[in-house]
Amino acid sequence: MERKPVISREADAAAVAAREGPLRYYLRGQSTSLARYVLEQTLFALLGGIPGLVGIGLRALAYQVILSSSDWPVIEDHVRLAQPANIHLGRQVYLDHGVYLHACPQGIFIGDRTFVMHGSELHVYNFRGLSHSGIWVGENGFIGEFCLIRGQGGVHIGRSVLLAPRVQLLAVEHIFRDPSRPVMEQGIIARGIQIGDGAWIGAGAIVLDGVTVGEGAVVGAGAVVTRDIPPFAVAVGVPARVIRQREVPPAPPEPPPPMPEYPPRLWR
Repeated sequence: MERKPVISREADAAAVAAREGPLRYYLRGQSTSLARYVLEQTLFALLGGIPGLVGIGLRALAYQVILSSSDWPVIEDHVRLAQPANIHLGRQVYLDHGVYLHACPQGIFIGDRTFVMHGSELHVYNFRGLSHSGIWVGENGFIGEFCLIRGQGGVHIGRSVLLAPRVQLLAVEHIFRDPSRPVMEQGIIARGIQIGDGAWIGAGAIVLDGVTVGEGAVVGAGAVVTRDIPPFAVAVGVPARVIRQREVPPAPPEPPPPMPEYPPRLWR
């Protein structure tokens, strides 16, 4: 699916930090205001490292103040939340030990009953002003251990999607046309990534910016996906190529017509 790229030639992170000052740049990346930063860091210091059910219960109560959640979130110890005001969790979301969510606007949205496992990072650090940055994860999803999702160009993950361990979804790339300048000074380009409902991305696979993985598609372990994968296709290799199609599930049968009354009634 071809998407119009968004190009930003804003200065790189080091230049922005030098222009704004390191302290202001740091605070802007961590929270939405100084007052919220103090509140958030106080809660993290007091409650962030408490293990087990006691810690989960305390964080479920206290973190409601700093993030948006549809009910009591299940957050293990040592989960790092940057800009938690822009984090939105559905019902029964589970964040495992060591998960890192960095949610610059538009933020991170995780659907109901989705699991984000140990060491995974969902990162939207949009200091370059990209208009459609963000990460949206549908309900009943599973993000395996040590996955990396970079959402500067916008990442949309459908319902019941399985990301195996160490998958990378990278919705951004650098411009490198001018060999006389360092790549990091030339800006970035972002088209976004879409993963369809029911897809499975195998362990260690990398999905690059601008790619759509169709509904029910399977991407093999270690693949590098550089172009769209059709619905219900199986793709493997570097770069990934389609090797076969899964059977598309048949449409549900139409209900039978209603049976006439028997014996027929001649009056009501």
